[in-house]
Amino acid sequence: MRDAIIIGGGHNGLVCAFYLARAGLKVTVLEARDVVGGAAVTEEFHPGFRNSVAAYTVSLLNPRVIADMNLGAHGLRIVERPLSNFLPLEDGRYLKVGAGKTHAEVAKFSQRDADRLDAYSQNLDAAADLLRDLVLQTPPNRTDGGWLGALPELIKAGKLGNRMRKLPLSAQRELLDLFTKSAGDYLDGWFESAPIKAAYGFDSIVGNYASPYSPGSAYVLLHHVFGEVNGKKGAWGHAIGGMGAITQAMAKAAEGLGVEIRTGCAVREVLLAAGRAAGVVTARGERLDARAVVSNLNPRLLYTKLVDPAALSSDFLRRMGAWRCGSGTFRMNVALAELPSFSCLPGKEAAEHHGSGIIIAPSLGYMERAYHDARAFGWSREPIVEMLIPSTLDPSLAPPNGHVASLFCQHVAPQLPDGANWDAHREHVADLMIDTVDRHAPNFKRSVLGRQIMSPLDLERTFGLVGGDIFHGALGLDQLFAARPMLGHADYRGPVAGLYTCGSGTHPGGGVTGAPGHNAAREVLKDFSRRNGFKSPQPAQNTHTANSPQSAAPRP
Repeated sequence: MRDAIIIGGGHNGLVCAFYLARAGLKVTVLEARDVVGGAAVTEEFHPGFRNSVAAYTVSLLNPRVIADMNLGAHGLRIVERPLSNFLPLEDGRYLKVGAGKTHAEVAKFSQRDADRLDAYSQNLDAAADLLRDLVLQTPPNRTDGGWLGALPELIKAGKLGNRMRKLPLSAQRELLDLFTKSAGDYLDGWFESAPIKAAYGFDSIVGNYASPYSPGSAYVLLHHVFGEVNGKKGAWGHAIGGMGAITQAMAKAAEGLGVEIRTGCAVREVLLAAGRAAGVVTARGERLDARAVVSNLNPRLLYTKLVDPAALSSDFLRRMGAWRCGSGTFRMNVALAELPSFSCLPGKEAAEHHGSGIIIAPSLGYMERAYHDARAFGWSREPIVEMLIPSTLDPSLAPPNGHVASLFCQHVAPQLPDGANWDAHREHVADLMIDTVDRHAPNFKRSVLGRQIMSPLDLERTFGLVGGDIFHGALGLDQLFAARPMLGHADYRGPVAGLYTCGSGTHPGGGVTGAPGHNAAREVLKDFSRRNGFKSPQPAQNTHTANSPQSAAPRP
């Protein structure tokens, strides 16, 4: 009898499997695709050209997960971008954002804004530090078990409240702004020039089908800055070998502890017995029994497709059916014969801006129009495009003199209006994205040797990203922390005993973090301890920390 079956071999599923196996459990991971990694995979998309097919850049991957899984020993190497961001502007100017450069660059547009950068960064860093403290904790959870059951959750909430109370009043005000305001209103309160507001505001619409002036979008901005690369807070980087290098290293770490990983093995149903999850039935009809089932899927997929609705309350089913999904994301991978030469900064030889996040969206107003266009027409007539060219940092991805580019495009409607289908429009929209880059780099279109297109529908069919939602659920205030995925189920446990969730639809949300998998494993181990007197082996003292789910009931 297996102790646990994990549905979905994405990065969080692999992280969860690792921690459960390290504690001594017998674990099987079932992945529908022929390769593990979920949306964090590297594949050849054009002869000789490989790239990170969906997820495409690194920052939020939790350092504790990296250390505990010893991912470096399994081949993972992450390098920092030489420049954070580059914004080509239509008037022939440009903005570079990066360590030691941002102040002088912003001063070209506004000395006042340049002088406010340090204060802005300090305020945002303080808020990000609080978020970093919370990502590996299980949120306080609403319970119906009376005072005895509620007491641990009240203590947990009290500790969080005490942490907040100790912050200076100014920091509390800043947090209130970031958790409630729009990114546009927040940035308008700091800066006056459009380019720096666009550079910072782009994070607020990444994977977020919303205007930068939508309330709550300031939190999405914050969500994208709590990461780090090689110990440098807020930095972004590339995994050598693409994002698949991360999940392949995770798979090796898990298999090294005895985890069984089956690919090409989709799950059709979660088995229930005596009111508990008891295993799964695969798409091929094979029954696999287990003492616990852990899902790495979007929670809406899990509860509306794989679980008998008779086991769920009508209120739960109604709310899960209304779980908001849809990123407004159109993803492309492009094989290039040469590097783009930008009108505002010409040159085909690799330069620092080619290794950055290249953002085509000159202002918050441009981003707002793109969103409203998508709502009205299905896609923005002037789309937002972020382009990364990882082959400038990792030549193994392309043949000599060639390059690969990731185009992460916003905004498109997750479901097209008037019953239209994405399959009928994906090529046209892909052309629009290429033309948008070509307006700023006139050699770009003619340098394209091949392209891979992923509309929201393609992302859903290929990776199970409902509505193309890269976060497994929108990062709105109604779907965060103790309400992710639903009030009363924020502790990685669902309404069915023995059935857990470990994906990005749980706290702390989307991105390649590994945190949901880490946290879910801790809760599973607590329940194994309570039910069975299970005792996990004690790890070596010099390799793990008190926050890691290494024991039956570790403290957060």
